[in-house]
Amino acid sequence: MTATAPARRLADGVHTQPLGMGCWGIGGPFENNGAPMGWSTAADEHSMTGLHRAIEAGATLFDTADVYGHGHSERLLGQVLGQYPREAFQISTKVGYVRGTAAHPYDAPQLAHQFDQSRENLGVEYVDLYFLHHLEFGPCDRYLGSAVEQVRALRESGAVRAIGMRGPHPLSSDSPADFQRRRTRFLDLFHLIEPDVLWIRFNPLTPDLHLGEEDIFDFTARHGVGLLLGEPLAHGLLTGKYDPAQPPGFGPGDHRSARRGFTADGIAAINEGLRPLRERFGEDPQSLARVALGYCLQRGPHTAVLSGFTHPDQVTANAAVLTDPLSCEDIAFAEAAYAQLRASLHNHGRLLLAGVPG
Repeated sequence: MTATAPARRLADGVHTQPLGMGCWGIGGPFENNGAPMGWSTAADEHSMTGLHRAIEAGATLFDTADVYGHGHSERLLGQVLGQYPREAFQISTKVGYVRGTAAHPYDAPQLAHQFDQSRENLGVEYVDLYFLHHLEFGPCDRYLGSAVEQVRALRESGAVRAIGMRGPHPLSSDSPADFQRRRTRFLDLFHLIEPDVLWIRFNPLTPDLHLGEEDIFDFTARHGVGLLLGEPLAHGLLTGKYDPAQPPGFGPGDHRSARRGFTADGIAAINEGLRPLRERFGEDPQSLARVALGYCLQRGPHTAVLSGFTHPDQVTANAAVLTDPLSCEDIAFAEAAYAQLRASLHNHGRLLLAGVPG
């Protein structure tokens, strides 16, 4: 179904279909350092069926992390991908949130252990993309040098094809001074780490992300760096499937329980902003998902979009965007509607999506 979509280059030797699979959700519910970080709506049978459907639809990129379900996402992914030729896929995983008994997750022995554990969980000899999951390296960046040295050594040995880092993460609550500090920090680390790929949260609710005179897309293109766009549907909020009169309830270990976007107020604000899109493209969640994914997919040939799921029907619905792309006129209409929605949320001070990272 997606075999005709042109492949996109993320890094040397890493080419992928434009719509990849985000595997955070299939890790299920979990907590890390006392904070809920998972998905209570996941079920293993649905996860495995969804992964098979993604492969049948032509997906080649699968993004996970050691912390997702404390290895559960990696293990499920390894079980499924192990049934197919390894060279048919690009596997991305991350390190940085599992501390174990170490002083810090980026402590050298801990990072080495986590990489070996990830390979065992996934059942692979190498991973295509290996990310530093966050940019906190301890007091005075104590663990920065050793972490960079280790991931570079993994790349040189062939155990990793490309290394990555988390991109700058603007928050709706940032003051200009806050974001300036965040941006400066990112740029300093970017030039030190010299990543092959960045991972960022990006969807129609994301505040504009400019690095001086250029946005993140022009910046990465100029540096020859690939870009993974995570959370394109804002965890389903952009599909309009939630009713503010009956806000969803989530079980223990589900990060959505702490996000304002899933309150009655948050859902109502987003649904109101989606009204023009419903009128043009359709009322159903699949139609609105197609618009949000199309908005993200047209960001450049060095980008790939990661669409998550907890049910196989979501995989099928999301894959349809590649066989039914938006026209230029549709994209322009969607961009204008989303700009109005972002402005409305900002003006009312609604911080809807800040929380634990993906």
